[in-house]
Amino acid sequence: MDDAQALMMALAAPNVHIMAITCTHGNTGIENVCTNVLSVLKQCNRMEIPVYRGAGTSLLGVLHPNSASHGKKVVDNAPHPDAQCVEHIHAEHAVNAMERIVNEHPGQITLVALGPMTNVALAAKMHPTFPSKLKSLYIMGEYIEAQDNVRVCGAFNFFTDPEAASIVLSHFTCPINIATLEFCLRHRLPTAIAGQQAIQDSEKAQSMKKVTAQTAESSQQVQSSKGSLFGSGFVSFDAYTMAAAIDDSVVKERAQYGVSVELHGSLTRGMLVVDTLDILKLPHKATVFVECDMEKFKQQQVKAQH
Repeated sequence: MDDAQALMMALAAPNVHIMAITCTHGNTGIENVCTNVLSVLKQCNRMEIPVYRGAGTSLLGVLHPNSASHGKKVVDNAPHPDAQCVEHIHAEHAVNAMERIVNEHPGQITLVALGPMTNVALAAKMHPTFPSKLKSLYIMGEYIEAQDNVRVCGAFNFFTDPEAASIVLSHFTCPINIATLEFCLRHRLPTAIAGQQAIQDSEKAQSMKKVTAQTAESSQQVQSSKGSLFGSGFVSFDAYTMAAAIDDSVVKERAQYGVSVELHGSLTRGMLVVDTLDILKLPHKATVFVECDMEKFKQQQVKAQH
């Protein structure tokens, strides 16, 4: 749901040129991911954007689908891509496409990683110059305060492929920007907004409204079952990451730290480790988002409805 919102925001941004959308395993299998992406492009009339199929499992060959949270199918009532649309998936593998595009436009490409980073890690290992040729990398990140959304410690994107996350954070020399889950949760939108958005009658606007409502309902279910340390309201995680990639001024406050990923802990595997005291002396620091300009964030969501 939040992936769809993020894509719609990027599609609506006048200053963004989307070179490609690359798919990876995530809350559902790779084929459903590709289908969902095509559905969003179809309802937004943007089928000219190339879509590439990538990794179907983690680097270790594991698949952790979490379809119970987001569902296996596309958004309710969204147009399902027909056979001709499915053929729109390019034959070139996502990793090769990423490397080719970055080589054609060195220093100009911003990569936004909204899911597990298997494709990104593979690109770095297969093409060693890839990490230095990106303009910047934006990551939908992890908890940094030992919270969870799939286990005691650890969140879905990192826990699903910890080795990939570790490779990315240790190999990439371009600017790395991380929207932590705490950053998103501390900037919740009022639940009432879910019913107020998308007053336009367009198919895309109504779909955006449905996605927002589904996200709000999911947030309420989590709050009722687990309680919330961050107040009430709903949060569309990937949308915050995309908003910052579209307009960096959406982030009002940020901090730079060395970061790593725990790979061996029996309870903490997949955790994002933030070296706030610089004990590890890591040469490359990541930018961690702290405060969001909520008015600018809301404006981007409104634009996505038109």
